[in-house]
Amino acid sequence: MVKQLCTMLLDSKMAENENFIRFTFYELRVKNNLSEKQTDEFLRLCMTYLENKGYEVYVGNTRYSYNNATQNVQPNELLIAFKNDK
Repeated sequence: MVKQLCTMLLDSKMAENENFIRFTFYELRVKNNLSEKQTDEFLRLCMTYLENKGYEVYVGNTRYSYNNATQNVQPNELLIAFKNDK
């Protein structure tokens, strides 16, 4: 179930904007009713997939630079990824 959800949500987000992907707590835990364990598995699968596709992936309270601005992954954000065009 988690793998299929990961694939479905990634496909949807990449269709919207393939350069920037964001998963929020609400989206995974509330809207899709994932447990903490399922959320961890979802994030692990997504991170692996996105890193293999050339994305820079950030989780937790990590600082990152995007569009010439330094930002933090916000408390309600579980995963941020953006395409590394280098």
